[in-house]
Amino acid sequence: MATATLLLPARSRFPASPLPDDVARALGRAERSHVDAGERAQLQRHFQLQPADWPVAALTRQLDAGDAHDGVWLRADPANVVPDMHGARMMGHGDTLRLEADDVAALLPALQPLFAGYGFSLDAPTPSRWYLRLPPGTTLPAFAAPDDVLGDDLFAYLPEGDAGRRWRALLTEAQVVLHQHPWNAQRVAAGKRAVNSLWFWGGGELPGAVRTAHAQVRSRDALLQALAKAAGVQADGDQQVDALVDLRQLRSLEQLGNDAIRPLLSALQRGELRRLVLDFEDGARFELDKGQRWRFWKKPVQLHEG
Repeated sequence: MATATLLLPARSRFPASPLPDDVARALGRAERSHVDAGERAQLQRHFQLQPADWPVAALTRQLDAGDAHDGVWLRADPANVVPDMHGARMMGHGDTLRLEADDVAALLPALQPLFAGYGFSLDAPTPSRWYLRLPPGTTLPAFAAPDDVLGDDLFAYLPEGDAGRRWRALLTEAQVVLHQHPWNAQRVAAGKRAVNSLWFWGGGELPGAVRTAHAQVRSRDALLQALAKAAGVQADGDQQVDALVDLRQLRSLEQLGNDAIRPLLSALQRGELRRLVLDFEDGARFELDKGQRWRFWKKPVQLHEG
Protein backbone atom coordinates (compact mmCIF):
# COMPACT_ATOMS: atom_id res chain seq x y z
CA MET A 1 0.00 0.00 0.00
CA ALA A 2 1.10 3.51 -0.81
CA THR A 3 1.58 6.71 1.15
CA ALA A 4 0.16 10.02 -0.06
CA THR A 5 1.87 13.22 1.04
CA LEU A 6 0.11 16.53 0.43
CA LEU A 7 2.37 19.54 0.11
CA LEU A 8 0.27 22.41 1.46
CA PRO A 9 0.57 26.18 1.99
CA ALA A 10 0.90 27.73 5.43
CA ARG A 11 -2.30 27.31 7.42
CA SER A 12 -2.61 31.10 7.64
CA ARG A 13 -3.40 31.12 3.91
CA PHE A 14 -6.77 29.48 4.67
CA PRO A 15 -9.74 31.27 6.27
CA ALA A 16 -10.35 30.62 9.95
CA SER A 17 -13.53 28.62 9.36
CA PRO A 18 -14.31 25.05 10.44
CA LEU A 19 -13.32 21.94 8.53
CA PRO A 20 -15.89 19.23 7.79
CA ASP A 21 -16.60 17.23 10.97
CA ASP A 22 -15.05 13.98 9.73
CA VAL A 23 -11.87 15.75 8.63
CA ALA A 24 -11.58 17.58 11.97
CA ARG A 25 -12.00 14.26 13.83
CA ALA A 26 -9.30 12.65 11.68
CA LEU A 27 -6.89 15.52 12.37
CA GLY A 28 -7.59 15.22 16.10
CA ARG A 29 -6.62 11.54 16.04
CA ALA A 30 -3.56 12.06 13.83
CA GLU A 31 0.08 12.14 14.90
CA ARG A 32 1.01 15.82 15.01
CA SER A 33 4.41 17.47 14.92
CA HIS A 34 6.08 20.78 14.09
CA VAL A 35 9.12 21.03 11.85
CA ASP A 36 11.01 23.89 10.21
CA ALA A 37 8.84 26.45 8.43
CA GLY A 38 9.40 28.06 5.03
CA GLU A 39 9.24 27.01 1.39
CA ARG A 40 12.83 25.78 1.18
CA ALA A 41 12.63 23.85 4.44
CA GLN A 42 9.39 22.24 3.25
CA LEU A 43 10.92 21.09 -0.04
CA GLN A 44 14.10 19.92 1.69
CA ARG A 45 12.02 17.52 3.74
CA HIS A 46 11.27 15.69 0.52
CA PHE A 47 14.39 16.18 -1.62
CA GLN A 48 18.02 15.72 -0.62
CA LEU A 49 20.66 17.35 -2.82
CA GLN A 50 24.39 16.55 -3.05
CA PRO A 51 26.03 18.95 -2.45
CA ALA A 52 23.41 20.38 -0.12
CA ASP A 53 23.06 23.73 -1.89
CA TRP A 54 19.78 24.90 -3.40
CA PRO A 55 20.68 25.87 -7.02
CA VAL A 56 17.22 26.67 -8.38
CA ALA A 57 18.57 28.16 -11.61
CA ALA A 58 20.59 25.08 -12.57
CA LEU A 59 17.73 22.72 -11.70
CA THR A 60 15.08 24.56 -13.70
CA ARG A 61 17.54 25.18 -16.54
CA GLN A 62 18.02 21.44 -16.84
CA LEU A 63 14.24 21.04 -16.97
CA ASP A 64 13.84 23.82 -19.56
CA ALA A 65 16.83 23.21 -21.81
CA GLY A 66 18.71 20.11 -20.68
CA ASP A 67 22.13 21.82 -20.83
CA ALA A 68 22.86 22.78 -17.22
CA HIS A 69 25.67 20.30 -16.60
CA ASP A 70 28.45 22.78 -17.36
CA GLY A 71 28.95 26.19 -15.83
CA VAL A 72 27.28 28.23 -13.13
CA TRP A 73 23.67 29.33 -13.63
CA LEU A 74 21.72 32.27 -12.30
CA ARG A 75 18.09 33.17 -12.87
CA ALA A 76 17.65 36.69 -14.25
CA ASP A 77 13.89 36.70 -14.29
CA PRO A 78 11.86 39.54 -15.84
CA ALA A 79 10.22 41.75 -13.23
CA ASN A 80 8.02 44.77 -12.85
CA VAL A 81 8.90 47.42 -10.28
CA VAL A 82 6.98 50.53 -9.28
CA PRO A 83 8.75 53.52 -7.69
CA ASP A 84 7.49 54.89 -4.38
CA MET A 85 8.67 57.34 -1.72
CA HIS A 86 11.22 54.90 -0.31
CA GLY A 87 12.60 53.32 -3.47
CA ALA A 88 10.91 50.77 -5.71
CA ARG A 89 8.61 47.83 -5.09
CA MET A 90 8.49 44.60 -7.05
CA MET A 91 4.92 44.14 -8.21
CA GLY A 92 5.32 41.16 -10.52
CA HIS A 93 7.84 38.66 -11.85
CA GLY A 94 8.09 35.65 -14.12
CA ASP A 95 4.76 33.92 -14.76
CA THR A 96 2.72 36.76 -13.25
CA LEU A 97 3.79 39.07 -16.10
CA ARG A 98 2.11 36.88 -18.75
CA LEU A 99 5.13 36.93 -21.04
CA GLU A 100 5.11 35.42 -24.50
CA ALA A 101 7.73 34.62 -27.11
CA ASP A 102 7.27 38.07 -28.70
CA ASP A 103 8.28 39.72 -25.43
CA VAL A 104 11.47 37.70 -25.29
CA ALA A 105 12.26 38.42 -28.94
CA ALA A 106 11.86 42.16 -28.35
CA LEU A 107 13.59 42.60 -25.00
CA LEU A 108 16.35 40.01 -24.79
CA PRO A 109 18.52 41.34 -27.66
CA ALA A 110 18.65 44.74 -25.96
CA LEU A 111 20.00 43.18 -22.76
CA GLN A 112 22.39 40.54 -24.12
CA PRO A 113 25.25 42.96 -25.01
CA LEU A 114 25.18 44.35 -21.46
CA PHE A 115 25.80 40.92 -19.95
CA ALA A 116 28.19 39.82 -22.68
CA GLY A 117 30.43 42.69 -21.61
CA TYR A 118 30.84 40.91 -18.26
CA GLY A 119 31.42 37.53 -19.89
CA PHE A 120 27.90 36.29 -19.17
CA SER A 121 25.41 34.76 -21.60
CA LEU A 122 21.72 35.66 -21.23
CA ASP A 123 18.93 33.62 -22.80
CA ALA A 124 15.35 32.52 -22.17
CA PRO A 125 14.31 28.98 -23.14
CA THR A 126 10.88 29.77 -21.70
CA PRO A 127 9.37 33.27 -21.61
CA SER A 128 8.94 33.46 -17.84
CA ARG A 129 12.36 32.07 -16.85
CA TRP A 130 15.49 33.90 -18.01
CA TYR A 131 18.98 32.63 -17.34
CA LEU A 132 22.55 33.85 -17.08
CA ARG A 133 25.27 31.33 -17.84
CA LEU A 134 28.39 32.26 -15.90
CA PRO A 135 31.95 30.96 -16.27
CA PRO A 136 32.84 27.88 -14.17
CA GLY A 137 34.13 28.85 -10.77
CA THR A 138 32.16 32.09 -10.57
CA THR A 139 31.34 32.88 -6.95
CA LEU A 140 28.01 34.47 -6.19
CA PRO A 141 26.58 36.39 -3.24
CA ALA A 142 23.37 35.32 -1.58
CA PHE A 143 20.27 36.37 -3.54
CA ALA A 144 16.69 36.53 -2.28
CA ALA A 145 13.96 34.55 -4.03
CA PRO A 146 11.51 36.81 -5.90
CA ASP A 147 8.51 35.61 -3.90
CA ASP A 148 10.24 36.97 -0.79
CA VAL A 149 10.69 40.36 -2.47
CA LEU A 150 7.24 40.64 -4.06
CA GLY A 151 5.38 43.71 -2.82
CA ASP A 152 8.35 44.94 -0.83
CA ASP A 153 11.19 47.43 -1.32
CA LEU A 154 13.45 45.98 -3.99
CA PHE A 155 16.61 47.58 -2.69
CA ALA A 156 16.29 46.05 0.77
CA TYR A 157 16.96 42.64 -0.80
CA LEU A 158 19.93 43.45 -3.04
CA PRO A 159 23.20 41.65 -2.19
CA GLU A 160 25.43 43.79 -0.04
CA GLY A 161 29.15 44.52 0.18
CA ASP A 162 31.90 43.96 -2.37
CA ALA A 163 30.42 40.62 -3.48
CA GLY A 164 27.17 42.32 -4.41
CA ARG A 165 28.58 45.45 -6.05
CA ARG A 166 28.73 44.01 -9.57
CA TRP A 167 25.17 42.70 -9.32
CA ARG A 168 23.76 45.96 -8.00
CA ALA A 169 25.43 47.77 -10.92
CA LEU A 170 24.15 45.21 -13.44
CA LEU A 171 20.62 45.52 -12.12
CA THR A 172 20.72 49.30 -12.46
CA GLU A 173 22.06 49.10 -16.01
CA ALA A 174 19.44 46.52 -16.98
CA GLN A 175 16.69 48.72 -15.55
CA VAL A 176 17.90 51.67 -17.68
CA VAL A 177 17.84 49.53 -20.85
CA LEU A 178 14.37 48.18 -20.11
CA HIS A 179 12.91 51.52 -19.03
CA GLN A 180 13.91 53.06 -22.37
CA HIS A 181 12.70 50.16 -24.50
CA PRO A 182 9.65 51.02 -26.68
CA TRP A 183 8.26 47.49 -26.33
CA ASN A 184 7.22 48.27 -22.77
CA ALA A 185 5.00 51.11 -23.98
CA GLN A 186 3.18 48.55 -26.13
CA ARG A 187 2.77 46.21 -23.18
CA VAL A 188 1.33 48.98 -21.01
CA ALA A 189 -1.04 50.05 -23.82
CA ALA A 190 -2.25 46.44 -23.99
CA GLY A 191 -3.04 46.47 -20.26
CA LYS A 192 0.03 44.49 -19.19
CA ARG A 193 2.76 45.39 -16.74
CA ALA A 194 6.03 46.72 -18.13
CA VAL A 195 9.11 44.50 -17.89
CA ASN A 196 11.29 47.22 -16.38
CA SER A 197 13.66 45.20 -14.21
CA LEU A 198 15.28 41.81 -13.72
CA TRP A 199 15.73 39.82 -10.56
CA PHE A 200 18.84 37.71 -9.98
CA TRP A 201 18.41 34.62 -7.82
CA GLY A 202 18.86 30.86 -7.45
CA GLY A 203 22.51 30.71 -8.47
CA GLY A 204 24.75 27.66 -8.49
CA GLU A 205 25.81 24.52 -10.31
CA LEU A 206 23.67 21.49 -11.07
CA PRO A 207 23.83 19.11 -8.08
CA GLY A 208 25.59 15.82 -8.50
CA ALA A 209 22.64 13.90 -7.08
CA VAL A 210 19.03 14.50 -6.05
CA ARG A 211 17.19 11.91 -3.98
CA THR A 212 13.65 11.53 -2.73
CA ALA A 213 11.66 8.85 -0.94
CA HIS A 214 8.67 9.45 -3.22
CA ALA A 215 8.04 7.36 -6.30
CA GLN A 216 5.90 10.04 -7.94
CA VAL A 217 5.61 13.82 -7.82
CA ARG A 218 2.52 15.62 -9.08
CA SER A 219 2.97 19.35 -9.50
CA ARG A 220 2.72 22.20 -11.99
CA ASP A 221 5.57 24.03 -10.26
CA ALA A 222 8.75 24.21 -12.36
CA LEU A 223 11.12 23.69 -9.43
CA LEU A 224 9.26 20.63 -8.16
CA GLN A 225 9.16 19.21 -11.68
CA ALA A 226 12.89 19.86 -11.97
CA LEU A 227 13.62 18.17 -8.66
CA ALA A 228 11.50 15.16 -9.64
CA LYS A 229 13.29 14.89 -12.98
CA ALA A 230 16.70 15.14 -11.32
CA ALA A 231 15.69 12.43 -8.82
CA GLY A 232 14.48 10.18 -11.64
CA VAL A 233 10.92 9.80 -10.38
CA GLN A 234 7.77 9.86 -12.47
CA ALA A 235 5.55 12.90 -12.77
CA ASP A 236 2.34 10.99 -13.56
CA GLY A 237 1.12 7.47 -14.26
CA ASP A 238 0.12 4.77 -11.75
CA GLN A 239 -1.30 6.38 -8.64
CA GLN A 240 -0.78 3.32 -6.46
CA VAL A 241 2.71 4.48 -5.46
CA ASP A 242 4.17 6.72 -2.77
CA ALA A 243 3.28 10.13 -4.17
CA LEU A 244 4.03 13.74 -3.29
CA VAL A 245 1.10 15.90 -4.39
CA ASP A 246 1.64 19.64 -4.61
CA LEU A 247 -1.43 21.55 -3.41
CA ARG A 248 0.32 24.75 -2.31
CA GLN A 249 -1.98 26.76 -4.59
CA LEU A 250 -5.04 25.93 -2.46
CA ARG A 251 -6.70 28.78 -0.58
CA SER A 252 -10.17 27.30 -0.08
CA LEU A 253 -10.80 25.37 3.12
CA GLU A 254 -13.74 23.67 1.43
CA GLN A 255 -11.50 22.38 -1.36
CA LEU A 256 -8.89 21.24 1.14
CA GLY A 257 -11.39 19.37 3.30
CA ASN A 258 -13.86 18.02 0.76
CA ASP A 259 -11.81 17.60 -2.40
CA ALA A 260 -8.31 16.85 -1.11
CA ILE A 261 -8.43 15.22 2.33
CA ARG A 262 -11.82 13.47 2.48
CA PRO A 263 -11.29 11.13 -0.54
CA LEU A 264 -7.92 10.09 0.88
CA LEU A 265 -9.47 9.38 4.27
CA SER A 266 -11.91 7.07 2.50
CA ALA A 267 -8.99 5.37 0.75
CA LEU A 268 -7.34 4.86 4.16
CA GLN A 269 -10.47 3.22 5.55
CA ARG A 270 -10.78 0.94 2.52
CA GLY A 271 -7.18 -0.15 2.93
CA GLU A 272 -6.13 1.30 -0.42
CA LEU A 273 -3.78 3.77 1.26
CA ARG A 274 -1.37 2.99 4.09
CA ARG A 275 -0.68 6.52 5.29
CA LEU A 276 -1.64 10.12 4.58
CA VAL A 277 0.73 12.97 5.44
CA LEU A 278 -0.27 16.64 5.47
CA ASP A 279 2.82 18.85 5.25
CA PHE A 280 2.13 22.58 5.72
CA GLU A 281 4.63 25.29 4.81
CA ASP A 282 4.41 26.76 8.35
CA GLY A 283 5.87 23.52 9.72
CA ALA A 284 2.66 21.84 10.92
CA ARG A 285 2.59 18.16 10.03
CA PHE A 286 -0.20 15.59 10.41
CA GLU A 287 0.28 11.84 9.83
CA LEU A 288 -2.88 9.77 9.48
CA ASP A 289 -3.43 6.02 9.21
CA LYS A 290 -6.33 3.58 9.47
CA GLY A 291 -5.54 2.45 13.03
CA GLN A 292 -6.14 5.91 14.42
CA ARG A 293 -9.90 5.42 14.07
CA TRP A 294 -9.80 3.71 17.49
CA ARG A 295 -8.59 6.92 19.14
CA PHE A 296 -12.22 7.90 19.65
CA TRP A 297 -11.42 9.86 22.84
CA LYS A 298 -9.35 12.41 20.90
CA LYS A 299 -11.06 15.77 20.33
CA PRO A 300 -11.53 17.13 16.79
CA VAL A 301 -8.89 19.65 15.69
CA GLN A 302 -9.40 22.60 13.41
CA LEU A 303 -6.71 23.61 10.97
CA HIS A 304 -5.47 26.68 12.85
CA GLU A 305 -5.19 24.93 16.23
CA GLY A 306 -1.91 23.74 17.62
